[in-house]
Amino acid sequence: MKVLIFGGSGKMGSAVAWDLVKNDKIGEVGIIGIAGRKEDSLEKVKKWIGSEKLVLHNIDVNNRKETMNLMERYDVGAIALPDRRSSYKVVEMAIEVGLNIVDILEEYHRRPDKYEVEGLEIPSGMSLREYGELLHHKAVEKGVTFVDGAGFAPGLTNITLGEGIRKLDQADSAIARCGGIPAKEFAEHHPLKYVITWAFEHVLREYMIKVEVIKDGKIMEIDAMSDFEEFRFKQLGKDEKLSCAVTPGMPSFVHTRPFLKEFAEKTIRWPGHWEGAKVLKECGMLDSSPVEFKDTKIPPREFLSFVMLPKLKPLPGEYDICVMWNTVKGEKDGKKIRIDYYMWEEADLEHGISAMARVTSFPEAITAIMIGKGEITEKGVIAPEDAIKGRIYQNFIEELKKRRINILEISKIESDE
Repeated sequence: MKVLIFGGSGKMGSAVAWDLVKNDKIGEVGIIGIAGRKEDSLEKVKKWIGSEKLVLHNIDVNNRKETMNLMERYDVGAIALPDRRSSYKVVEMAIEVGLNIVDILEEYHRRPDKYEVEGLEIPSGMSLREYGELLHHKAVEKGVTFVDGAGFAPGLTNITLGEGIRKLDQADSAIARCGGIPAKEFAEHHPLKYVITWAFEHVLREYMIKVEVIKDGKIMEIDAMSDFEEFRFKQLGKDEKLSCAVTPGMPSFVHTRPFLKEFAEKTIRWPGHWEGAKVLKECGMLDSSPVEFKDTKIPPREFLSFVMLPKLKPLPGEYDICVMWNTVKGEKDGKKIRIDYYMWEEADLEHGISAMARVTSFPEAITAIMIGKGEITEKGVIAPEDAIKGRIYQNFIEELKKRRINILEISKIESDE
């Protein structure tokens, strides 16, 4: 099996490559870098991984002909690009040449997000919804399997909640809570008690846009950072106070599970983070529209990101943690049932892989292998909650365990009180 990684010079893409080269089913792992990154970034990845299976491709994905010719040499594509514009371009080309793919971007390509499109290009005269449906139907026509969002969120959140819903006769509520945070002892060293775990400007975008949720059985839009919640994480040997608020990390779920009475995805942070982020938002510092300043125009968010980035990078010896707590409620055999999924994962310090890279990239690598082996056979744009199910779900969980990623499932009967 040959897998081609788009964005292989980034933290997520390089971790996908690191995982794939260790699998005896994989004969070759090709990596394409991220446009604008340093020329030697791919060489650094190759040196770090140190495998003869790794093949570097110094091409620009904006070169359609060259990219599509390269795609024809591979069995599966794994997309780890940092923005919507480049992701959609690769998706279009992959579908055209018939390459099965998996992506980790917090986007449901069948229903493109209408807010802050990040330069996304769509055919003239076509709506975003029509464009998304076109991609899906083209993929079906070409016999392409596109698992759309098989990372952390979307990914592990969708997959576990999907499994919980399938275990019930009737599901009423599904709430995902997840996020990447610095280890507690390092949180106070950084603004907002946060460190960079992936593209920061994209994080800020998630704090600003409208988010689709389900309330009282109706799909509606609410502001990101609303529905604030504080809780204690008291599983897996931990006891920590955390907080979370609504973000757009699971965009497929309102479309694939519209029968729910309640659904939301919330991002976990240390206490104090959301209060600080809201102050920045209220002051206009998260706005993406340029403002005039001393004879020039600059988007406040772009300036804020430039100023904050150096302060948000982990200091030597620091590492991150990824936390997840998902809850499904409903009925089984006439009884009210609650199913919770817990995860607390830390960085792999031995190999220099962050917690966020582990829980995002390894699920993508596992999914790519499953597609290549013919275990996932649905055609079109397939949400992770529909792709990873039944026997495939059990295999997926076992593969996570092999990578020392453990998800705890607890089911219990709820009283009427």
